[in-house]
Amino acid sequence: MFDNKKVKELVLSSLVADAYCLGSHWVYDEKQLENLEIDWNELNDAKSIWHKDKIAGEFTHYGDQALWLYEFLQDKEKFDVKEYLTFWVNKINSYNGYIDGSSRITLENINDGKIPSASSSTDLSIVGRIAPLLLVSKTKDEFLQNVENFVKCTHNSSEATSAARFFASLLLEVLDGKMIEESILGLKEKFDTKIQTYIYSGVASKTDDSFKTIRDFGPACDINGGFQGVIHLLCKYNNLKELLIANAKAGGDSSARAMIATIILVAHDSKNIAKIPSSWLNIKAKIV
Repeated sequence: MFDNKKVKELVLSSLVADAYCLGSHWVYDEKQLENLEIDWNELNDAKSIWHKDKIAGEFTHYGDQALWLYEFLQDKEKFDVKEYLTFWVNKINSYNGYIDGSSRITLENINDGKIPSASSSTDLSIVGRIAPLLLVSKTKDEFLQNVENFVKCTHNSSEATSAARFFASLLLEVLDGKMIEESILGLKEKFDTKIQTYIYSGVASKTDDSFKTIRDFGPACDINGGFQGVIHLLCKYNNLKELLIANAKAGGDSSARAMIATIILVAHDSKNIAKIPSSWLNIKAKIV
């Protein structure tokens, strides 16, 4: 059902967003952010201790895991959770990058034979990795189900599945040619009051300064804070380069916000890829 060329554009753009965020990812101190030795118009080496060996063009662990999913699905007709988890365990066991709490706990649970094995993480980052699932989804309903199954592999919390369903639904709306803010507001009644509050806050902030807004919402990894930040970015910017720079300058879990906002913006208009510097495409993975 979904055009493979378009899906590849979404995957590529999400990885570019992650690579761009590497420089300031997980830098939280405001003074440090203001004085980072970063060229905001280029890809940069990681400045955070969590990614200390990563160089410009590489990914955070979010981008790495998104790429794993894309690689896993290349020869598949459907998304099989058991098969994917076997693949994922092999990858994570040989991974040299940062292993976050959701991955570590999930791996421990798998090794201990615990069912369900996923962590109860409420981190937003898992949502930014969903684009590859379009490759094996023949219908919208199948995509939404694949997203939920994928999220529950490592983030088995109601917060994570709800946030993922919202942004997956938004992605489908925008792929159908609908406007972003209109779609955000149109979907809100289908979700609980917590999500509705996030949406209202994010939309209401669209004319505010992005640095202050994202910091006020909360720049950390949790869905509460990150969700509103993504809505703010989507309602304020229609230029991908401007969105990514403003987001990265706010620091914190910039990649989680960027990967989600990017796939929505590129789904709306593929020309957004052309609006970023060609040097930003010098990432370690080639999506063909």
